[in-house]
Amino acid sequence: MEIIDITLPLSPNTPVWDGDQGISIQQTVFKGETSDFNISRVEMGVHAGTHIDSPFHLFNAGYTVDEIPLEVLIGQATILEISSSWEVINSEALLTSGFKPGIERLILKTRNTEFWIRDPYGFHADYIGINSDGAEFLVNQGLKLIGIDYFSASPVSDLVSPHEILLDAGVVILENAYLVDVELGEYECLCLPLKLQGTDGAPVRAVLSR
Repeated sequence: MEIIDITLPLSPNTPVWDGDQGISIQQTVFKGETSDFNISRVEMGVHAGTHIDSPFHLFNAGYTVDEIPLEVLIGQATILEISSSWEVINSEALLTSGFKPGIERLILKTRNTEFWIRDPYGFHADYIGINSDGAEFLVNQGLKLIGIDYFSASPVSDLVSPHEILLDAGVVILENAYLVDVELGEYECLCLPLKLQGTDGAPVRAVLSR
């Protein structure tokens, strides 16, 4: 069995959404004369690194990360590539990239993946994302989980509406999937967040296998 980790490593160097606080990891206790253990402390936002969004991210009455059904986060997933010729991911881009009815978990590999190769510690606002038309198409297809290879599933030019469409329909959003060297095709996906109670998002350890 091949197991592929599609999770960004978390460190103080990991980039975050422009304007957000960065990640702090500090060793607070040192093994030695006064302690038998090394202990570290982490401070970061719940949308840092590879993470998922829950409906509470945009809806005050939406369910939170700890309420997401685990069966949504485990199962067959399809990796599709969106050509770099597209400026936005709409329904036409999805269909011409090979989307087929019946897909429940979809992870999109786009030109965004090049950012992790060329500038892994920077933030680029010119990433490609799913617009409202694309989000409505995916909801109508019965999708359970949508993933993408950068900070947000929707572009800066249409940031809120696609999230609203997806999250209102209960579609889990996986962001910052690390797809460098990941081949297209079918995989078993395991995408488990920290069980943070009452939060709008959480870091995940996401892996593919086949």
